[in-house]
Amino acid sequence: MPGSFLNLVLRNAWQHRLRSGLTVLGMIVAILAFGLLGTVVDAWYAGADGAAANRLIVRSSISLVFPLPQTYKERIRAVDGVRDLSWANWFGGIYKEPKNFFAQFAVDGESYFRLYPEFVVGEGAMRDFLRDRKGCVVGRKLAETHGLRVGDTLTLKGTIYPGSWDFVIRAIYDGARKGTDQSQMFFHWAYLNETVKARMPGRANNVGVFIAEVDSADRVATVSRAIDREFANSRAETLTETEKAFALGFIAMTEAIVVAIRIVSYLVIFIIMAVMANTMAMTARERTAEYATLRALGFPPGFVAALICGESLLLAGVGGLAGIVLTFPVAAAFAARMGTLFPVFNVSGATVLLQAGSALVVGVVAALLPMRRVARLSIVDGLRAVA
Repeated sequence: MPGSFLNLVLRNAWQHRLRSGLTVLGMIVAILAFGLLGTVVDAWYAGADGAAANRLIVRSSISLVFPLPQTYKERIRAVDGVRDLSWANWFGGIYKEPKNFFAQFAVDGESYFRLYPEFVVGEGAMRDFLRDRKGCVVGRKLAETHGLRVGDTLTLKGTIYPGSWDFVIRAIYDGARKGTDQSQMFFHWAYLNETVKARMPGRANNVGVFIAEVDSADRVATVSRAIDREFANSRAETLTETEKAFALGFIAMTEAIVVAIRIVSYLVIFIIMAVMANTMAMTARERTAEYATLRALGFPPGFVAALICGESLLLAGVGGLAGIVLTFPVAAAFAARMGTLFPVFNVSGATVLLQAGSALVVGVVAALLPMRRVARLSIVDGLRAVA
């Protein structure tokens, strides 16, 4: 019996090959688009998802535009619960032309990479970087995108810090996990500060943010309040927040875009659901006499309705599976095309599950009305269609 049922489902599904083929093609495109749009949203949140629970970002309470005195480091380090500390400045230079955007940070090399173990650098390469005041470390993806190698000179045109800046690539870092951003560049804050001190003395000895590592994730709220109290009513008050909250603050600036992408992704699924429902409705109307004959032969209404559901699920399943499989190479090609615009662009397991779930829902929902109609079909009315 199960073999006969599956045989009937397969024969019915491909009886009209052109219609079925176009339906499956539409399903492939919809599931593929849904997966890509979902991956774009995931890429937007990659920085927040990869944030450590016990790292705090200390910045100016007014805006990131305003720096903090570098002398704050000792007072922050003295706060109970702070286990380690580093700092960084956003550089904002241009590599060859503006379209080659990537994140550049002036950091305290030794402490920064100690706080960020997800950036993996070999011991020898790290020593070379720390010894060279003009040395820099670049991510693997950044190096591959621009054809950079260890020993190359990387020249940036400063925007926040005017002038031409030359750096020597001393190391290429890899990510400790798949979602690590490998498209950033790090160089010595001391080199930046020395140069700024010579060119623009009034801007020297300042940092953009401090990064504090707390001894326990359970204490981040207490420690963050303690840090902000330490600098209350000072000329440069601080705002301390978790690394994840800091990253989400940037995402909030483009929240409308993220919402729009989510709406479009679900709209695509709704459209293919309507297309599939129309296909199944046409199929049910054309086979009314066949279904009535099955009823007359003694097959229960549930069996006949199950045929329709099985056919719908088969078409949706084939299209959904093909769409999921195609998502991976298409996403890889898209990421390569975008370069460092999306530092992390990986199809997640959650996205694949949503794609599979969407295909299943489309298959079931598209079959509901035809199933209901066939289950209520009178044998006499159905056999009239034979004439």
